[in-house]
Amino acid sequence: MSSRNKSSTKSLFIKLTLISCLFITSNALNILKISEQDLSIKIDDKKTLTLTLDTTADKQIALKLSCDDPLDVSKFNTSDSKCKVVAGFNPLYYIKPSEKSIDFEIKGVEPGRQTVIVNTDNNQTDVADAFIRVSVGRSAVIDVVGVVIGWMYFAAWSVSFYPQMWINYKRKSVVGLNFDFVGLNITGFLFYSFFNCGLFFSRLIQDQFEELNPRSVIPVELNDVVFALHAVFATAIVIIQCFIYEKADQKVSLLAKGFLVIVWSVSVILAILVPTTHWFNWLTFLYYFSYVKLSITILKYIPQAWYNYKRKSTTGWSIGNILLDFTGGSLSILQMFLLAHNYDDWLTIFKNFTKFGLGMVSILFDVLFLVQHYVLYRHRTDSETTRLTNGLNVCDIDNKEGVIKQM
Repeated sequence: MSSRNKSSTKSLFIKLTLISCLFITSNALNILKISEQDLSIKIDDKKTLTLTLDTTADKQIALKLSCDDPLDVSKFNTSDSKCKVVAGFNPLYYIKPSEKSIDFEIKGVEPGRQTVIVNTDNNQTDVADAFIRVSVGRSAVIDVVGVVIGWMYFAAWSVSFYPQMWINYKRKSVVGLNFDFVGLNITGFLFYSFFNCGLFFSRLIQDQFEELNPRSVIPVELNDVVFALHAVFATAIVIIQCFIYEKADQKVSLLAKGFLVIVWSVSVILAILVPTTHWFNWLTFLYYFSYVKLSITILKYIPQAWYNYKRKSTTGWSIGNILLDFTGGSLSILQMFLLAHNYDDWLTIFKNFTKFGLGMVSILFDVLFLVQHYVLYRHRTDSETTRLTNGLNVCDIDNKEGVIKQM
């Protein structure tokens, strides 16, 4: 090949490269972001926010702020934002050439929650992350009370594991603690930990959640992760106590064993399916754990309540655990109602009725245990319990101790 041909080929290659670069640059999306995506304000409060492009605009870009979704292009130039709980901003804004950002003001009008969405008719601007979830509340005091209550029920639930450990240690016996309850409890909290850790730490699973629930908040926070892992640790300590302390002939029932074998076997099968199929992803896999946890929350107290009834005693079953669980559950529901009132968001309770319903189920069982302990069987001594339930594998406890003082 002659030097002229080589030079011509090299020149053509350079031109094609430059053209390709220009084409890519011209088709690159300009990303628009907002300064805050979650805003909590009170009625009549104002907040200034900023919309920013990642690169300077080369031409004027029109932006429409509204609570409509998705964008109806035919209504792009209308002045109605469809926002009820917030106001104070113009529906239409323009980023001028050679500019990168604009400021706008938002004002709380009435209690409620809405998402303000930024749209554009410019197909070279990516507005996927240009939205803000706004919560307008009646009172800042109620918010503070809600936060305090949140920490109170977190503490109550966290401490609730320790009275049972203490009574087991003090008696050097786990007689009176139903092993079905313990087996269901450890499985429930392990599955709860898998769900929380997966959503909190895995970017892949978070992306799958955001794709399924656009503009939604990841429903797991650090305190959820800490609580779940702590619950696993505390329940594991109780299981160790079940091995080293007096337990008579107590064991996990065949029914509970069957249930646990099924849920664990299904989890293994699903774990195999995730990397080998396209229709079943890691998020769906985590939802399986959450559904099992919800089921266990409903079922786990039944064996213990039945066991207390058959023994006609709550000896060996810590009432301190129940008092703290009842306190935590009641405070949790109180917080839900306070926030629903403050943000006029009663639909949240009904949309998340599973959480509310499970909380009520737990409280009802707590009430049942309190009635058993303080009303039905309050005068039952250990020796009487042994005589009544000698067929239920309850060991004889030194009669000199009388009624054991439980936490």
